[in-house]
Amino acid sequence: MTNDYRSRIVSADEAVSHVQSGQRVYVHNGCAEPIELVKALTRRGPALQDVELVHMATMGIADYSLPEHEGHFRTNALFIGGNVRRAIQEGRGDYTPIFLSEIEGLFSSGALPIDVALLQCTPPDSYGFMSLGPSVDVTMAAAQCARHVIVEINDQVPRTLGDAFLHVSRVNTFIETSHPLAEYPQHQVTEQHRAIARNIASLIPDGATIQTGIGGIPEATLALLGNHKDLGIHSEMVPDGAIDLIRAGVVNGERKTLHPNKVITGFVLGSKRLFDFIDNNPMFEFHPTAYCNDPVVIARNDRMVAINSAIEVDLTGQVCSDSMGQTIYSGIGGQVDFLRGAARAKGGVPIIALPSTAKNGTVSRIAMMLQPGAGVVTSRGDVHYVVTEHGVAYLHGKTLRQRAEALLQVADPKFQDELESFAIDRKLLSRDRSRVAV
Repeated sequence: MTNDYRSRIVSADEAVSHVQSGQRVYVHNGCAEPIELVKALTRRGPALQDVELVHMATMGIADYSLPEHEGHFRTNALFIGGNVRRAIQEGRGDYTPIFLSEIEGLFSSGALPIDVALLQCTPPDSYGFMSLGPSVDVTMAAAQCARHVIVEINDQVPRTLGDAFLHVSRVNTFIETSHPLAEYPQHQVTEQHRAIARNIASLIPDGATIQTGIGGIPEATLALLGNHKDLGIHSEMVPDGAIDLIRAGVVNGERKTLHPNKVITGFVLGSKRLFDFIDNNPMFEFHPTAYCNDPVVIARNDRMVAINSAIEVDLTGQVCSDSMGQTIYSGIGGQVDFLRGAARAKGGVPIIALPSTAKNGTVSRIAMMLQPGAGVVTSRGDVHYVVTEHGVAYLHGKTLRQRAEALLQVADPKFQDELESFAIDRKLLSRDRSRVAV
């Protein structure tokens, strides 16, 4: 059986000939996007109608979302990446808001049935098992539920360990390629990011288990943890910044209360340096997102620190992370999964981190109200810590008045008077108050 797969190797164009009009096609996420299969499917576009492409953020190409393919393909993003954002904002694609931990249930329940799955994997080992490489996430469930599975075998895919293996017997068709993986572009780390990171680092105890999101703030935070001891990682995603901490022995997982000595993740987003680091690395254990992002599982990590970003936070603590007003931008992702998990962990620290301003300092991200049409990703009841470059606001169990007081302290000083006046007008604060730290 291990050699039988070779009889199913075809060209990319022949492989995607199985895709028919009206079908739903799953595309492997993140840096694992099967680029040659996506190119071939896009070439087949003129012969197809109403093909739905389902995926989270992919780091490679998404030409199927271009205007000339309207009517042939329509993307359905479970988390919006930059390569399909314009199509969704212009109404040529769709966005499904959902907690990351619940996506696999859509596939397995039949609520979102998958006709064809396009995957990228390592070459099979002597037992016929292929690793899903840098992105296990929801892809294993998609592969198990899809009616037809097509795999792009790429010898440059890192062999990742854990619950990361798909057997050749589950696959209908293969193609063989050899090319670098799509990389996640590094965000610039600014002095503002570093100031926020210093406030976050002050909340992280030795022996903590950490989850980070993506962007300048998480990378800046990881860079400041060199003097911490015995940290662990349990995170839906791991970036490049983890490499140096692991090599320095800062992240060793020795005090983890769940999966000690292991980095638990669903996928990685980064560069070839990260791909090389995770290749056959027994410290990394990849799991489906339904497990990795399960708040009950997350809560089993004592001292769980969840670090997530936001677009804006209003004075009552409502968090918008997926849209700019009515304009959809990204997605719910794993923010709520990890904030709730950390909140229930012994000694847990759930953090929302964001710069205090946007648009070159002209807009306060500590907002009077969320912009009209903005989505509440994290409710005010789920928020504990809100961190900006100006400090830390603790909101859990606080009244609306106390929340407004605390958030005023971490807003940019040039907006504090305006925010205070609004809060007074809305009866969140009294007129005779004096501004004090809460």
